[in-house]
Amino acid sequence: MDNIIEARELQIERKHFHVEFRENDRGKFLRIIEEAHGRRNTIIVPSTGVAGFCAAIDQVVESAARILS
Repeated sequence: MDNIIEARELQIERKHFHVEFRENDRGKFLRIIEEAHGRRNTIIVPSTGVAGFCAAIDQVVESAARILS
C-alpha cells in the first residue's frame, strides 16, 4: 500500500496531470500520471533519481526556450 507524502494536480489543455511523491515498503518515489482521451500513462522515478530527473527537465526546457526566443 502506498502512502501519499505530497500531491498536486494540474490541467493543461485536454490533459490532466497528477504529480505525487509517495512511499511504500520498497521506498519513496515520484509518480507522474497523465490522463488524456480516456488513456492513462504513468512514469515512476525512484527518490534517488528525482534530482537528476528534474535537472534533465530543466535543461530541456531552458534549451527549448533559447531556441524559441
